[in-house]
Amino acid sequence: MADSTASSTAPRATSNRSTTPLSSTFTDYISSQWADRPDVTPSPRDQSAFAAARRDRISAAHPDKRLVIPAGAAKVRSNDCDYPYRAHSAFAHLTGWGSDSVPGSVLVMEPTGNGHTATLYFREAAGRDTNEFYANPEVGEFWTGPRPSLAHVAADLGLATAGLPAFSAVIDNVDAATLVVRDADRDVTDQIDGRRLLAADSDIAVELETDGDTELARDLSELRLVKDAFEIAEMRAAVAATGLGFDDVVGDLPQVVAHTRGERLVEGTFNRRARAEGNTVGYDTIAASGAHACILHWTRNDGAVVPGDLILIDAGIELESYYTADVTRTLPVNGTFTEVQRRIYDAVLEAADAAFAIVKPGLTFREIHAEAMKVIARKTAEWGLLPVSAEESLEPDHQYHRRYMVHGTSHHLGIDVHDCAAARRELYLDGVLEAGMVFTIEPGLYFQPDDLSVPEQYRGIGVRIEDDILVTEGGAENLSIGIPRTADDVESWLRGGA
Repeated sequence: MADSTASSTAPRATSNRSTTPLSSTFTDYISSQWADRPDVTPSPRDQSAFAAARRDRISAAHPDKRLVIPAGAAKVRSNDCDYPYRAHSAFAHLTGWGSDSVPGSVLVMEPTGNGHTATLYFREAAGRDTNEFYANPEVGEFWTGPRPSLAHVAADLGLATAGLPAFSAVIDNVDAATLVVRDADRDVTDQIDGRRLLAADSDIAVELETDGDTELARDLSELRLVKDAFEIAEMRAAVAATGLGFDDVVGDLPQVVAHTRGERLVEGTFNRRARAEGNTVGYDTIAASGAHACILHWTRNDGAVVPGDLILIDAGIELESYYTADVTRTLPVNGTFTEVQRRIYDAVLEAADAAFAIVKPGLTFREIHAEAMKVIARKTAEWGLLPVSAEESLEPDHQYHRRYMVHGTSHHLGIDVHDCAAARRELYLDGVLEAGMVFTIEPGLYFQPDDLSVPEQYRGIGVRIEDDILVTEGGAENLSIGIPRTADDVESWLRGGA
């Protein structure tokens, strides 16, 4: 990585080691002799009309309120190096701006007589008559690439645009009718809170305003419960890309097994496909071999992948629009399940299929989990693992079978891997399914290596099967059905990839 030897114009510039020339002679020279750069006005991207409809819906939910939805600033990884940038999901959802968004941007929806007028504030391209474009390693063109013009983004997104300095006027006008997405940008939130304190009649008034922020976050989350046509198409594409990633992993299994940290190779292989087909992975890839599969969110991925063990791979590719898949497959490393491994695997598959079979509009979300748990309870009882019958274990005050599956069966999926997380319980867990909802079905069985409640032959085995489900008008569609999932199909898949 090049050394960020920038001038003091950069907020995090390291002036003690800067070698950037600051003389007027150099500035005049580097600012001259550049070819014209035509700014071709693009056609609106496909998502722009859908984003506008989403803004209309959130506008109707908060009439007469100024809505501030920041994209968020870049986050420091270490010293003057940042994590790869990702805009806040609510911002991306309402603007249609995904991986190409400019850090620090802010969407503002000003109330009008019949709704809201939306303006996107962002840091536009710096002119070459300034020293930013070559001397600022945070945002300078020589360092991070050119930024788009206001006109370009306005045409691309179908939104009014303004330079970020103009956002200061919005802050100056903050009052009790201003709501902000609080977790998107700490600095913006602090500025708005400060203005509220100055304008408020009492602490109670400020508290009411922050309650309004909570309601805005809730409504933005619930806005994503039912996906529109663009979102559904993106989910299909994300799942298809994810399937390619799993194929890559299967093809690389000989090299994976040969390496002392084969889990890392699985992660790397999948991540390579994610960067090739989309933006990145939708979440840290879980490549959990052997007993690591019993750790639900194992992401250290530093273990060996040993023939005779199972490897649980939970991975999803995020597209440039930020929509992500979330798929889990559990594979026998040597290509063939043992009798015990297959017994556990088939039980999990039966639970997944039972849950999928009942999905249709009008069902409540919690019923999906309950249906999967009937199978998990019955199987663990048949194997003699429970101190009571399956029926007794399913009673709310017992739940013995949950020792072997402590997580839920489903979560909503979309622009976030755990989408709609701020939605009200009555619209999420107790919500009624509607066509256009997308969520996972992911039962599992996990027998910890030191669990004395199970026979030794079960210990250290973890199995999860996870698919991405779209509710349709007449039932449901398994979007990830093309990624092998039955034991026989998985074994056939592995034979073809070896």
